Amino acid sequence: MRPARAQVLVAVDEEARQAGVERVLAALREALRDYGLAEEVQVIETGTLGPSGQGVVLAVYPDGVFYGRVQPQDVREIVEVHLLKGRPVARLRLPTAAPVARPGEILGRQTRVVLRNVGVIDPENIEEYLAQGGYEALAKALLEMKPEEVIEEVRRAGLRGRGGAGFPTGVKWAAVRQAPGPEKYVVCNADEGEPGTFKDRLLLEGDPHRILEAMAIAGYAVGAQRGIIYVRGEYTLSLRRLERALAQARAYGLLGENILESGFSFDIEVRPGAGAYVCGEETALLESLEGKRGWPRIRPPYPVTRGLWGKPTVVNNVETLANVPDILLRGAAWFRSLGTPTCPGTKVYTILGHVRFPGLVEVEMGTPLRALIYELGGGLRDGRALKAVLIGGAAGAFLTAEDLDVRLDFDSLAGKAAVLGSGAVLVMDDTACIVDMLGSILRFFRHESCGQCVPCRAGTDLLVRLWEGIRRGQAQEEALDRMVEITEVMRQASLCPLGQSLALPVRSALEKFRPEFLGHARGAPCPSCRREGP
Repeated sequence: MRPARAQVLVAVDEEARQAGVERVLAALREALRDYGLAEEVQVIETGTLGPSGQGVVLAVYPDGVFYGRVQPQDVREIVEVHLLKGRPVARLRLPTAAPVARPGEILGRQTRVVLRNVGVIDPENIEEYLAQGGYEALAKALLEMKPEEVIEEVRRAGLRGRGGAGFPTGVKWAAVRQAPGPEKYVVCNADEGEPGTFKDRLLLEGDPHRILEAMAIAGYAVGAQRGIIYVRGEYTLSLRRLERALAQARAYGLLGENILESGFSFDIEVRPGAGAYVCGEETALLESLEGKRGWPRIRPPYPVTRGLWGKPTVVNNVETLANVPDILLRGAAWFRSLGTPTCPGTKVYTILGHVRFPGLVEVEMGTPLRALIYELGGGLRDGRALKAVLIGGAAGAFLTAEDLDVRLDFDSLAGKAAVLGSGAVLVMDDTACIVDMLGSILRFFRHESCGQCVPCRAGTDLLVRLWEGIRRGQAQEEALDRMVEITEVMRQASLCPLGQSLALPVRSALEKFRPEFLGHARGAPCPSCRREGP
């Protein structure tokens, strides 16, 4: 076979599958055969290429041209006009400022660490991961470092948990290492239930071996021999690719007994969740893994001393683990050269809503919100004005145009009473109704409350009923203050973050958009939600 003169990267992720990517791939291979290009053009099935909401997305390299919303009937035109004659098909082309050197750069210049391989390699082929330096960090840890040295490198890097809390990863690993007992566990939390959040899914779909490698490193560091990945049950493609990656890693001797003849044994299993949002909380996740109802536990004791089956357990988020191989290979000093002094490294975001280019991006910690929206997201559609940004997912805070220069890291956002949370950034223009937006959040939390503690069970229901009165124009101003009071009680008294975190969206929405809520409460017309007055 002759060397390929061009490559067509096809994003095969959950969105693409729903848009019919299998039919597009079949049509593409057929057209390449018909035009005699089958040996000149290589077709690569990869993970997400970055853009979201564009159906089937493919990229042609070395030209750096991206196509979106591709249908089977479009394929022959792409093959004939672009791949044969060298002219991009303008009507299908996704807009970029210039030819794109790497897939992720269609959404602006990024610093890709966690997403380095996503959209570049075939996630179902371990050889491609190995060609990118895969499993070298595991080999370095097992053959050149002591477990304590691995933990110290992660600690010196300053890696903080990317699941929302921002707890230092090295501290957590050290606590499990020091906990007594011969049986310990490493658990990857891939139960991504936050609305608008899908970064972990795209990472699992696009680079599953990175997570397996990181978990094996964590197991070696803390003294565990077993790992479990708890995956949201709806993530069928993630589950399939993880199982395939596990089989490949075992076949290559990178998981199982006596890995790389180092004397260290470690294996991983995948467990699908049953769809409960509360199982994203680490103790509820552990209860679910033990076959019980996914109810959060009272803490202390914490999982680092009494976790799965009562044994010391590391619970890390997908994105957190994905940083570990590069930290070991490139060093703590390199990692600290990215981001801010107190929040080193990068952060992965899903930019959604009324932006021109929604999708998955990775930038350094401390990047201003303005850059995320206007440089990577392309600004707002149709020249509309920015009204609000919900940052951190449904449990996050509403920000406004006055907050655009805030830097996106744990500490800077705390000064705005906001959080990084799940990394979801929902951008709303001046057509959005914040009253309706908050109502969606409240109804979601009421539906997902596990009901174990009274503050959350009763509080979420009462908040929805108060909101309904405001939405119908049948409430007094006191209802707004009552909502704030309820969330404060929930913040102080709820058993887990599900009930505690509602204070952020409620308080920020009512503080920044109080006139809009008062207008609804008094029955005034709302131009955003097209609500008529009484």
